[in-house]
Amino acid sequence: MQVRPLGDRVVVRRMEQEERTPGGIIVPDTAKQKPRHGEVIATGPGARGKNGALAPLDVKPGDRVVFADWSGTEVRVDGEDLVILREADILGVVPPMLRVA
Repeated sequence: MQVRPLGDRVVVRRMEQEERTPGGIIVPDTAKQKPRHGEVIATGPGARGKNGALAPLDVKPGDRVVFADWSGTEVRVDGEDLVILREADILGVVPPMLRVA
């Protein structure tokens, strides 16, 4: 990984969307939306408070997260599409056993 996020930013690799719905309907490529969930690849050191103290992030590399639709900045690093977003844009952490649709 060549990207080291700064402050309270997080680098996320989008997870691929399922080809079929739970009901068995195949979703064509033209109807697919960009996935709003992914795996945290790297995190910054944390946000600085008004007093200058560093507040660590709640997420860590390896966490599966859900984030807002239009949040973050898309970048391409070594041929891989990644999203850099602020921790505040992350809506939640998904436990490994759950499937996100």
